[in-house]
Formats: sequence, C-alpha cells, structure tokens
Amino acid sequence: MHPCRAVLLVALLAAPALAEPAQPKLGPDAVAVTVDYAYLRTSPAPDYWAFAPFVKPQFTSSACSIAAVTAALNGLQGLPAAAEDPVMTQPALLDLVGNAEWAALSAEGGDGVTFQQLLDFTAAALKARGMSQTATAIRPDSVEALRAVLARNEESAADVVMIDFNQGVVTGDWDGPHVSLIGAYDAATDRALVLEVDQEWYVPYWTPVPVLLAALQKPTSAEHGPLEGETGGLVHIHP
Repeated sequence: MHPCRAVLLVALLAAPALAEPAQPKLGPDAVAVTVDYAYLRTSPAPDYWAFAPFVKPQFTSSACSIAAVTAALNGLQGLPAAAEDPVMTQPALLDLVGNAEWAALSAEGGDGVTFQQLLDFTAAALKARGMSQTATAIRPDSVEALRAVLARNEESAADVVMIDFNQGVVTGDWDGPHVSLIGAYDAATDRALVLEVDQEWYVPYWTPVPVLLAALQKPTSAEHGPLEGETGGLVHIHP
C-alpha cells in the first residue's frame, strides 16, 4: 500500500463517526408561527390576540392541563383592572380549585389527565373563579365537523377551544397526550394554530385540520400507564 494512503486509512479509522443529522424541531405537519404569521397580520384573529398573551409555559412536565385552563380562563376574563390584582398563575388556580387529584396529576412526574378529567377540572376551575361560562366536550368524528367548530370559534374571543391531542402526530416528535389551546383557524389554508403551553420545546405552530383530527383520535400508547387507550377531543368554553 502506498504510504500516503496508509496514513489516510489510519486517520479515517481513528476519526470519530460522523454525527447523525439532527431531527428538525418540527415535522412536516407543523409550521412555527414565527415563520408564518401572514394570517395574523391580515385577519382579525380575535382568539389569538385575546389568549396568546396569557399562554405561559406549563410549570411542570405534567402540567399541560392546568396551563391550558389557566390561559383559557385568564384570556376570557382579560387583564385585571386593578394594579393590586395579579394575573392568575397555574399554582394559584390549582390552590383555588382545591382538587388534590388535579394537583397530583399536574405535579412533576404526574400521570396527566384523561379527557373526562380535563372537562371536569375545567368546570371546577370556572366555578372556583366565579365565571358564568360552561365547558362542553366535543369529539368531532370528521374533518368537516372539526372545521365547523374551528370556524365558529374563530368568530369572536367570547369562547375558547382547548385541545386534548397526541402531540407527536402534529410535531413529529414525542408520542404522547397533551393539552393546549387553539389560537386561530385559517379557513383559506385549512390550518389551525396551536398555542403551545409546552414552551420548553415549542412555540405556537400551524397544523392542517386533517392532521389535528388524527391527533385528537389517536389512542394513547401503553407506555403512558393509566392513560393507555385514551383518545382526546375538544373542550369548548363558551357563554
């Protein structure tokens, strides 16, 4: 063997293996609002402007439900008028509701909530805050039905829709149940804007409505213990 080639071969064998290409932050079915904000600039988008300012990072890795409910109720009530009144936080809302089960499920390492629990805890939070709105479960069985809900919700900020969905179906990453808010619906592109509370990893993103329906309907895998087999849906908070 030519000595130069021998040196090259030794160098190649000694070199560390090339790193695998990094997986994109979002898969093909999610587009970050930071790179696609045309709809928000050209449309009223009442839900986005009412609720996005109140969407805060979930305070534990299991607290997506309390984070979403807190944001939804804060957005419906708006910024407190008095200087001495704080904006409701996730721990403060848990304390106000006083439901030990919800607190345990939302604690670090908690199991997270079922769809029925999300509905029940939302109703309890509305009562604890003295709000007159009602929480209704919606489980659309078709893309057309989901579009209709999103279109009605887009008309005003008097109501809000929370989604219990498989996050990985949308983001292309983690396969597990999650709760967030709908921030807008762009009928022209047939996409919904998810206002993410999982802000350690994501910002709000757009996803096609058929993908969102698939995420609502995918059963939770066995690795999630008591949530195995659970499917999601919409919790509509309305007058």
